[in-house]
Amino acid sequence: MQSKSPMLFIEIDKIKFNFVVGKNLENNDFKIIHKFSTPVQGIIDNKIIDFNLIFEIFSKNIFLIEQKINHVFEEVVIVINNFDCSLINFSGFKKLNGSQLVKENVTYILNALKSKISEIEPDKVILQIFNSNFFLDGKKTENLPIGLFGNFYSHELSFFLINKNDFQNLSNIFNKCNLKIKKIISKNFIEGVCLINNNTNLDSFFSIKIEENNSQITFFENSALRYVQNFNFGSEIVFSDISKITGIKKSTIKKMLPGLNLNQKYDDEVIEKKFFEVNHYRKIKKKLIFEVVKARISEMTELIVLKNINITSFMKKKYPIFLSISDELSSKIFNKIYENCFSQNKNLKVNFLNNLNREQIFTEVNKIVQYGWKKEAVPIIQEKKSIISRLFDIIFRS
Repeated sequence: MQSKSPMLFIEIDKIKFNFVVGKNLENNDFKIIHKFSTPVQGIIDNKIIDFNLIFEIFSKNIFLIEQKINHVFEEVVIVINNFDCSLINFSGFKKLNGSQLVKENVTYILNALKSKISEIEPDKVILQIFNSNFFLDGKKTENLPIGLFGNFYSHELSFFLINKNDFQNLSNIFNKCNLKIKKIISKNFIEGVCLINNNTNLDSFFSIKIEENNSQITFFENSALRYVQNFNFGSEIVFSDISKITGIKKSTIKKMLPGLNLNQKYDDEVIEKKFFEVNHYRKIKKKLIFEVVKARISEMTELIVLKNINITSFMKKKYPIFLSISDELSSKIFNKIYENCFSQNKNLKVNFLNNLNREQIFTEVNKIVQYGWKKEAVPIIQEKKSIISRLFDIIFRS
């Protein structure tokens, strides 16, 4: 039976620290019983720059929450969306020579690749490992082919990594708050899990988030997180371009654009005087603004996906794109332009996605913490062996 005690979740987002307290009910439903947000401080450019400030913010608010709900926390689950994380995909193999694939073979591959990651990325820490693909004698299998006979087994894994310094800083901050970190989970991963659970037969897709000053692309294959990339531009760059080309303030542009229909082309039609401040009227063609918007969004889509060489290997099949634009104004007035630009590649089908609410996010986080994820792999720590035992292992694994 799962614990019914309140659980503390803290989301470290780009703009806010979100404190959430949830509880598993008797029927195993999850209910948020308290939530609170405060502006992010002490983190700049995805790096912790002020340890003491963040500690003060966390300790003060955790204490207030504990007082309010009359419960003292011992553990915390962290959801991160504000650090430079990365993914590495690796394949391991085992020669079976006609024998049966057993759990020990898979354990060996898993731990061997985990050790390899530690060698090539000594400055990073593994947060999550995903089973991406299984191949037995060159044929892909949907599930782990334990018990089947074959000659050669290949196992593809995806490792989600965080910088060691960031991990240690987080650990030290929460240790100082007398809290043990139970799990650190990527928000990209959780949002992908929500998509999979909300869409029948969906297991492979791209998810693209365009926020005001940054963007992200995430790729899931067979329900496993395979790729994440961040970009230091977002929807605000479109308004900056319009302002630069026309000489109009961004604040004025944002007021006038909702009154224009930028989903169609214009000839010589100019922007009406009513959109300008007194004595600031200029004859500016609507077509010019349309072309500026289209050019910038087209460039953004090329950098994120259409000409992104990092995802070339994932573009061989037709996958859906789930696109979310956090800025409501951009989403409303540039919606069709975004769709047309992303649809230039016929292998991509664009689906617009509303931002997920906090209840959805943390309900899935709770499930992952309590029960795990179907594609998440857990490395098994093997006991230390004598030199002779290790020598025999090497001989009989070959």
